[in-house]
Amino acid sequence: MAMDYFGALGAFVQSAETRSFTEAGRRLGISSSAIGKAVVRLEEDLGARLFHRSTRAITLTAEGGRFLERCQRILAEFDVARAELSQAKAAPRGKLRIGLPQIGMRLMPHLLAFQHKFPDIELELNFSDELVNVIDEGYDAVIRIGDVDDSRLTTRALDGYRHRLVAAPAYLARRGTPERPDDLASHACLRYRFPSSGKLDRWPLLVDGQPVDIELSQSAIANAIDPLQAMAEAGAGIALLPDFIAADAIAAGRLVCVLEEYVSDHRKVCLLWPSSRQPLPKIKAFVDFMVERIGSGNR
Repeated sequence: MAMDYFGALGAFVQSAETRSFTEAGRRLGISSSAIGKAVVRLEEDLGARLFHRSTRAITLTAEGGRFLERCQRILAEFDVARAELSQAKAAPRGKLRIGLPQIGMRLMPHLLAFQHKFPDIELELNFSDELVNVIDEGYDAVIRIGDVDDSRLTTRALDGYRHRLVAAPAYLARRGTPERPDDLASHACLRYRFPSSGKLDRWPLLVDGQPVDIELSQSAIANAIDPLQAMAEAGAGIALLPDFIAADAIAAGRLVCVLEEYVSDHRKVCLLWPSSRQPLPKIKAFVDFMVERIGSGNR
């Protein structure tokens, strides 16, 4: 008959920690003789002596000490797995730590709707363009722009976005409307700088289907999108903005698109979370909600 390894490991660990079969039996609710027999069977199966025994006490052998460290980790992992499975049956609740890029501020209506639907979930939101380590920094889920290649993470694609070059009608009336990418050299360009790398965001300009690099005349640089949009609407220059961020200003006539036929890009957006753990109700609720809200074109 196969050994009850978890029972035997539990008996061994309790005996090692208390240095007593009697105390181990009391903690586990069984007799000291049953503890002793379980340990003996374990030793026979392993082919190694785990304890030095005397009439007064038991002490670990060198092999027993090494084995104890492994067993404690195994049982701790089992307790975590059991707790996660138990939580998986419960209603979504608890703290949910989410990482988002700065443009994720525009997702606040969806995040507020999520909070309204799941009042027992406490949202902790971190907005940053820094590339966070999801697992090591303790995030439950992260929304990230671009490709993700990490076998430790589970990924769901959300709706991506494209960029548009925009300017205020007053600026175009004053400076003229660029007809080709080369014309940007004589315009005031409002540029975005990545906080993580310090590099300027490249404008995705194409001529005859091929990418081109234009020497842009910069009038302002910011490491956030909102200031660029505010400056563009105030007539300070031309800005490259995500389409979903500029949409309301374009519809209201505060901004006008330029060089549409020369701008071509698509930014992927992913929702990801640690795959090594059982999906908890709070994580599953967040993933399902966000996929429903912004995974089908409804931002």
